[in-house]
Amino acid sequence: MDQQPPEKRTGRSRFPDGFRILQGKQEYITYIEHSSVRVWPSDVAGHYDSHMHSAVEIILPAAGAAIYHLPGETYRVEAGQVLFVPSGCMHMLTEVEGTRRHLILFEPNPLYSLPDMPGISPMTQKPIYLTDGGEMHTQVRDLLMQMVDCYFKREPMWNSQCYAYLLQAYALLGKQYILSTRPQETPMTRSIDPEIMNSAITYIGQNYMNDLSLEDVARFTGFSKYYFSRTFKDFFGISFSAFLTTRRLNAAANLLANSNCSIQEIARASGFGSVATFNRVFREHKNCTPTQYRAIYGTGLPEDGGRPIF
Repeated sequence: MDQQPPEKRTGRSRFPDGFRILQGKQEYITYIEHSSVRVWPSDVAGHYDSHMHSAVEIILPAAGAAIYHLPGETYRVEAGQVLFVPSGCMHMLTEVEGTRRHLILFEPNPLYSLPDMPGISPMTQKPIYLTDGGEMHTQVRDLLMQMVDCYFKREPMWNSQCYAYLLQAYALLGKQYILSTRPQETPMTRSIDPEIMNSAITYIGQNYMNDLSLEDVARFTGFSKYYFSRTFKDFFGISFSAFLTTRRLNAAANLLANSNCSIQEIARASGFGSVATFNRVFREHKNCTPTQYRAIYGTGLPEDGGRPIF
């Protein structure tokens, strides 16, 4: 595979090659025009001080090892292994001499906006470390390497195709996560009808932009709000309020990146009661304001042509 950075061969970056936008320890990933996926190949050992970004980071070493320092945990990712570093997670990366790897960075909002993805947010908010070489590990790594190949080929719709591979990987991981974390069957859990709970997810997806409450969704399912709240968390592993907030934030992030709507319009279209609430919640979860997020990930060029804008 040609290891030359793809921006020098085809496509156009909005920023100079290798350019990093840093505000303190917050990094804003630079992407090629009209994309939200980046693959960095390297055969030179590097070191990156503690930083964080809204992108999910996945490392695929082919030789050597990459050492990640995350809060409370250190991972030594060796050839053949895979580590997913979640969005917004502080991390430091040091590669040993002789390391060859691909580093995948992508904005997760296109994936996380799918109706059932918030249900696996407890999984996506933590590191995923694949080391056992089992069937799941092999399938996920193969999908990621196909994504890397797709990225470098730059055929029509390559950005969407990259997300298709990522979606397959997350679907495999998410299915395993749900099956492994679902409570042992009891008289209560046996009474949970999967069709009813999935219909609740559909209902949320159709109404998150409105003034939607726990009571509204419970009434739709025919349960009391207390029973529904407990059942929802048991079934999906996440509270109703956290699920709804995640759904709204992902919708807002997509609109910020891919539309010319005003911040007020996006707040309303995403289900936030006011711009002030939208700004506060967005900053709490994304570590930047909606305006800052749009400046980096929106479709327009930065005002100053590529220098740091913060």
